[in-house]
Amino acid sequence: VQLQASGGGLVQPGGSLRLSCAASGSVFSSVVMGWHRQAPGKDRELVATITPGGTTNYLDSVKGRFTISRDNAKNTLYLQMNSLKPEDTAVYYCRGYGRLNSWGQGTQVTVSS
Repeated sequence: VQLQASGGGLVQPGGSLRLSCAASGSVFSSVVMGWHRQAPGKDRELVATITPGGTTNYLDSVKGRFTISRDNAKNTLYLQMNSLKPEDTAVYYCRGYGRLNSWGQGTQVTVSS
């Protein structure tokens, strides 16, 4: 199973980006999926998770700004990021859990004026 993340880029503070993560294989719809991020010099941290049924959890610092979602018909995970701040700058990774135990390759998000 492979995970392919995309959608990163350079955005000004207050702007928005949507990350996508396409999964191959047939187990996507039945596993928890998540987004993690790693800023320079810092440990990787969990940003958000979503269960197969759509229950979500978020890192406190992104609550109200980020939304994780999934389209099981398209085997795709999303992260809508609004009101971006410079401290959101990081490489973002999608992650599958359970039977889809895999990491995407990472996509760079840079928030800067």
